[in-house]
Amino acid sequence: MSFDRVVLIFNPNSTGDAPARARELEEELGRVHPDLAVELLPTAHAGHAQTLAREAAGTGRPLVVSVSGDGGYNEVVNGIMDAGNTGEQGAVAAVVAAGNANDHHRVTAPRPLPEAIGVGEVRRMDLIHLAVSGPGGEISRYAHSYIGIGLTPVVAVDLEKGTKGSLREIVTVMRSFSKFRPLRIQLDDGRRVPIDSLVFSNIPQMAKVLKLSTNGDPEDGEFEVTLTPHEPRWRVATVFLHAATTGLGPQPAVTEYRFTALKAAPLQIDGEVLEIAGGDRVTVTIAPGALGVLR
Repeated sequence: MSFDRVVLIFNPNSTGDAPARARELEEELGRVHPDLAVELLPTAHAGHAQTLAREAAGTGRPLVVSVSGDGGYNEVVNGIMDAGNTGEQGAVAAVVAAGNANDHHRVTAPRPLPEAIGVGEVRRMDLIHLAVSGPGGEISRYAHSYIGIGLTPVVAVDLEKGTKGSLREIVTVMRSFSKFRPLRIQLDDGRRVPIDSLVFSNIPQMAKVLKLSTNGDPEDGEFEVTLTPHEPRWRVATVFLHAATTGLGPQPAVTEYRFTALKAAPLQIDGEVLEIAGGDRVTVTIAPGALGVLR
């Protein structure tokens, strides 16, 4: 597949290596693909990557690259989807890891960008779509990797801040667990259930080390549901320790899931956190093959 240009979107104030990595890529692409136009687009504020991606993806066949972690890639993916130019000859996405949270890049293991452009293998990736409806308004957003509510997002945020290492990870899980209180949600059949965690995932891992499933695949037309009902603390702790070590095994795969939040709670999308209010209606669906990605 050929592209009319490559657009590299990065945060110039990143605490990681995004600025240096973006400039290295610009130079490398200039050497390997001298006839391919390359644009460097730094972001100016939170949410700007989505705007830049939407504008870049609006016309032609650009390769829009997020030089970032999972949160930056989430903005770029949503910007491309906003543009609507996602057909077989439309905009294509790619991610180059540059940040603390790189779950999607690590799990999907794409080729180095210059090599991937030369090979030109574009595949269709599923996206998870979140729709929230309530008195506070409507939210519509796509996730490339996962959406979570409850304890798992809390643990994930703490793990991303920490250092990899099984003992440290166990300490982090226990610390997050000690300060968490269960949530109550109402399912479609009217049942009100207390939960400790509910995660919808498109990949088998999150937060570097949490192994949510063995059947997560961003190209199978489904997402996995990892539900942890509220149980005694020692049992919940055991579940999360398994997730951080041996993994949780296969999980149910669906194309749609609905619930109502009975109280306000943080909800995490690819590492980015937003708040939902009590009474909000949450609908999670799969958008099969929604986005072309370079592998």
